[in-house]
Amino acid sequence: MIVSYNARRDLEACLASLTADPPRISHEVVVVDNASTDSSADAVAAMAPSVRLVRQTQNKGFAAGNNVGIKRTTGELILLLNSDTLAAPGAIDTLVARLRAWPSAGAAGPRLVDANGRVELSFGPMIGPLAELRQKTMRRLHERGFTSASLWVDRITSREHFVDWVSGAALLVYRQDAEAVGLLDERYFLYTEDVDFCAALRARGRQILFTPAAQITHLRGRSRASAPEQMNAAYRRSQLAFYAKHHPKWVPLLKLYLRMKGEFPSA
Repeated sequence: MIVSYNARRDLEACLASLTADPPRISHEVVVVDNASTDSSADAVAAMAPSVRLVRQTQNKGFAAGNNVGIKRTTGELILLLNSDTLAAPGAIDTLVARLRAWPSAGAAGPRLVDANGRVELSFGPMIGPLAELRQKTMRRLHERGFTSASLWVDRITSREHFVDWVSGAALLVYRQDAEAVGLLDERYFLYTEDVDFCAALRARGRQILFTPAAQITHLRGRSRASAPEQMNAAYRRSQLAFYAKHHPKWVPLLKLYLRMKGEFPSA
């Protein structure tokens, strides 16, 4: 399940990685094009006619796009995969095997690395004021090459364990569980929908597994680099929606903080 918006080059590379060495498990590939203007949908139709292509006439966001795609599939398992990912040979089959190895788990995420092989901090504790600050700080220090932070990230991403959430860039979930929680919450246009989705799964007693046994390359940051102001505004809207849903008492303080920073998003 790939949702794409104006990401033709990344999408083509992602599909090429899936077709060059396809998963052994029986599967279908669904691409939901969120009304792209870069001929992404036409490129998919030309290069991968076996892919089930869903052409949206309007971009309603990442969560909504995934929900459209999920409803077009029938398999027991659903893999949410970003268009800016590259699946290594065997990675998806390994991810499936690790999820199935834990009956208590409803979803699983692989180890994500960038184009240079540097690991990404792609999971964490439930978002809250302190947890979010700690997560962002450690991620930034790691990305800037601070040795102590990178050693910590390397250590925690080298062992399989249960976490509060895994990144929606590559998230494998049982259909039964996804449907039981009502799929992804469409109030999130972009960002935090994966954390919210995992919270809903955990609320019904399912665990979230992170496993380094499966590794996928994530060429993250391209959309943000091409449109930083729009991406930051989308993040802030989702952040406000998340806190309104999960931490309503913190919303007034968050709004004040965003206004002081000049980052309060327009409607």
